[in-house]
Amino acid sequence: MKKIIALVLAVVLAASCMFVMASCGDSKNNSSSKKEEAKELHMATNAEFPPYEYMEKNKIVGIDPDIAQAICDKLGYKLVIDNMQFDAIIAAVTSGKADFGMAGMTVTDERKEAVDFTDTYATTTQVIIVRDKDSKVASADDLEGSAIGVQLGTTGDIFASDVKDAKIQRFSKGADAVEALSTGKIDAVIIDSEPAKEFVKAKEGLKILDDPFAEEEYAICLKKGSDLTAEFNKALKELKKDGSLEKIVNKYIGD
Repeated sequence: MKKIIALVLAVVLAASCMFVMASCGDSKNNSSSKKEEAKELHMATNAEFPPYEYMEKNKIVGIDPDIAQAICDKLGYKLVIDNMQFDAIIAAVTSGKADFGMAGMTVTDERKEAVDFTDTYATTTQVIIVRDKDSKVASADDLEGSAIGVQLGTTGDIFASDVKDAKIQRFSKGADAVEALSTGKIDAVIIDSEPAKEFVKAKEGLKILDDPFAEEEYAICLKKGSDLTAEFNKALKELKKDGSLEKIVNKYIGD
């Protein structure tokens, strides 16, 4: 009888240990899963801005996604890219739906009131696209009273708003503004220089005016007071120092 009782107790003890180990294992897995989720960073972008971000075979590619990936690799985060309208990016960051925004975004005083910016990672210019043969716009001075196409919420939109008597048409995509110009619906498009080159290359009968309209700097936007800002700046500094940043840019637009 003692042997039987001892055997039963042994079985019960073994079962209890297995249950505890299984529970610990589940707890560990859940903890690991939560830790993995915490390492996921969401980048808000607008994939209509080649070569900084655009769609290629259902994937968002370009300078900004590559830089973001390099930063996340350095810091140990998993990058997730969320595509949206350009004018929704800052709202996504401030609301916490996205951890940071990166979309060829120019640093402006107005935007700095809503978000924090990292150090600059690119310097570019705003340019004017016109039709090659019948354009009445030969310089920035000729924009007065003209019909100007811009992408909604961009610095091109901001700059165009300062042109006297301009008839501004706002589009959700830069490509749509360029199409309107090509078909004669507007007189000019104000947009960043690198996307402008891509659009003109893809559409016959258009050209970029020689004189830049304005100069600007790109940076990554983050929620006010975010700890990520210092982390991102450190990573950007390292990417600049070791030549990785330059290599990414050259991959898409050359030296």
